[in-house]
Amino acid sequence: MTAMADQSGRHLRLGVNIDHVATIRNARGASYPDPVRAALLAQEAGADGITAHLREDRRHITDKDIARLSAELEIPFNFEMAATQEMLEIALRHKPHAVCLVPERREERTTEGGLDAAGLHNHLAPMVDRLGEAGCRVSLFIEADPRQIDAALRLKVPVVELHTGKYCEVEGPEQAAELRRITDMAALAAKNGIEPHAGHGLTYENVAPIAAIPQVAELNIGHFLIGEAIFLGLRDSVAQMRKLMDEARGQA
Repeated sequence: MTAMADQSGRHLRLGVNIDHVATIRNARGASYPDPVRAALLAQEAGADGITAHLREDRRHITDKDIARLSAELEIPFNFEMAATQEMLEIALRHKPHAVCLVPERREERTTEGGLDAAGLHNHLAPMVDRLGEAGCRVSLFIEADPRQIDAALRLKVPVVELHTGKYCEVEGPEQAAELRRITDMAALAAKNGIEPHAGHGLTYENVAPIAAIPQVAELNIGHFLIGEAIFLGLRDSVAQMRKLMDEARGQA
């Protein structure tokens, strides 16, 4: 799929990350709640894809979850993984629709910041090549920085996911500056034939300005939607985010 110069008026895809359904399950060592069931409910509610991150320590998603998601989903599955040999072998075994390479540190609670694609070019290049040859659509989870966009271009990945964490954490002029940075980098990526996605920390309150960026083709949202599902139910949680995204894109 090629990048579009202008996504305004076009469908903005919603990828739902179901990691933290597995976090709740694993807190009791039980078989429930089932993250695959959550993925199927999100699919029914209007999600365009499902994301899951298999971490080295298996703190939430497990190898069995990845196998089931690969087999049972009708919408695209986006497999988030650290750039390690172990994860590469798992991705090549299942051949998901998409693979997003992310930074990972064992001690972090969640992914903190983007992948240094520029500094890791020589390490990432053979992985990107092998995943692409296997038919996976490779993306890099990066900061909205021209150096990282240039690295993505040199690595020949079709997609970048711009980290929105800082935008979601700050307010006022600082948030406006972060929004401009993300907007500019989405435009730069699209200009160079790379499809820009965005995600991390997005909520009902802050999603609209990101969703309105015309070049952004997909948002990946997880923790907030799973949290809201406690109060609204997962179908309504996802449907409300879908509604807000469509309104921001002028499709409501």
